[in-house]
Amino acid sequence: MLGMFLRAVVPQHYLSDESKDVVKMGMGLVATMSALVLGLLVSSAKNSFDTLGNEMTRVSSQVILLDRSLALYGPQTREARDLLRNTIAGVVGRINSRKPILPTQVKASSHEVDGLYEMIQGLSPSDDRQRSIQARALALLISLQETRWLMFEQESTSISMPMLIILLTWLFTLFVSFGIFAPANAAAVTALFLSALSVSGAILLILEMYAPYEGIIKVSTAPLIAALTQLGN
Repeated sequence: MLGMFLRAVVPQHYLSDESKDVVKMGMGLVATMSALVLGLLVSSAKNSFDTLGNEMTRVSSQVILLDRSLALYGPQTREARDLLRNTIAGVVGRINSRKPILPTQVKASSHEVDGLYEMIQGLSPSDDRQRSIQARALALLISLQETRWLMFEQESTSISMPMLIILLTWLFTLFVSFGIFAPANAAAVTALFLSALSVSGAILLILEMYAPYEGIIKVSTAPLIAALTQLGN
């Protein structure tokens, strides 16, 4: 719309065929750069999103293995298994709340895991079998905690704001140039609007995938929920 307004106020000789050809060449270069950067950003955001999804599945499998290991140890681990179940239920609830996961919440869940570690460490195995299971459970718990912190650090990764501002500037310039030479009718306005909406959707997609625990596009908690149904059985 700004381009169409400029078309009405600039001198007509600025809109000659020669000027139009120069603008087309320049905007062709801008369009190519914008497409390349937009494609790279979508690819990077998708890789980050997929990585978090894979780690969610990995965490879920580790939780089930830890619970089964504690079950094999004996009835002495009932309290530890209940704490594990409550901790995972709390994590699922925080993720499904669609609110940002704060460092304080991560620390709180880490304290719960620390308490679980103390419970397992405090067990008194009576034979080699129980000692082996205890060592396995502790190793799983340490690996689970490492993966949890890694997921939190990866979730805090976001798009570079200077890069986003530059991309938006390119797109703004591109669409202004479209408007300058577009006829002022409903068909042209609708086509430009749909084009802008499509590009905006791509940018929204990037921003959403960089915030996988909140917003519209979220990392699925289905693996954790499935693991939760297996705990304590």
